[in-house]
Amino acid sequence: MRPTIVIADDHPLMLKGLTEFLSDKNFDIVAQAKNGKEAMTLIRAHKPDIAILDIQMPIQSGLDVASICKHEGIETKLIILTFEKHESTFKLAQKLGVYGYILKEFALLELETCIHSALNGKTHFPDELKKSLEVEQVPEKIELLTPTEKIVVSSIGKNKTAKEIADELNISVRTVEKHKSHIRTKLNLDSSYGALIGFAKEFKDFLK
Repeated sequence: MRPTIVIADDHPLMLKGLTEFLSDKNFDIVAQAKNGKEAMTLIRAHKPDIAILDIQMPIQSGLDVASICKHEGIETKLIILTFEKHESTFKLAQKLGVYGYILKEFALLELETCIHSALNGKTHFPDELKKSLEVEQVPEKIELLTPTEKIVVSSIGKNKTAKEIADELNISVRTVEKHKSHIRTKLNLDSSYGALIGFAKEFKDFLK
């Protein structure tokens, strides 16, 4: 039997090109979708071997679909197509269990290999991708904070009160306030609560 595939991309030319390319390679394209919601419906209905998903689609993104599939235990193996070169996005895709993450400019060069790898239960992340990823460096200011101070800042970014933070860390409210003072000094922030919460929200991805 030919491997069954669902393709989802909101760009008609990309969708058409991928369908023709894979059909010529003897894959069975069972359905096409123009947004993530349609893709999810088709994956549930057809249970294809492979789903090829554009990362940026209306209603639900490719990663939204991956998250739902993981939550529902769907066995379809997912391959992400993207122009997205941020390391954090790639790592999220890996965490969600995708079998491939391919930059669109290399799609026709890498897609067939990626599909066969996925069918054999192996992931495929091309060398071109790893070279292209924009590695997001931890800001130097955050490196100045102790692990406890990072937790305090992260909690502030989640709008938690000093008492809530104190309870979570099993320390006194007074100690939390001392941590806040030290943090402001290290980060060269003014004494307003808004300055601290603004920093916490801006750099939340580095405070996990």
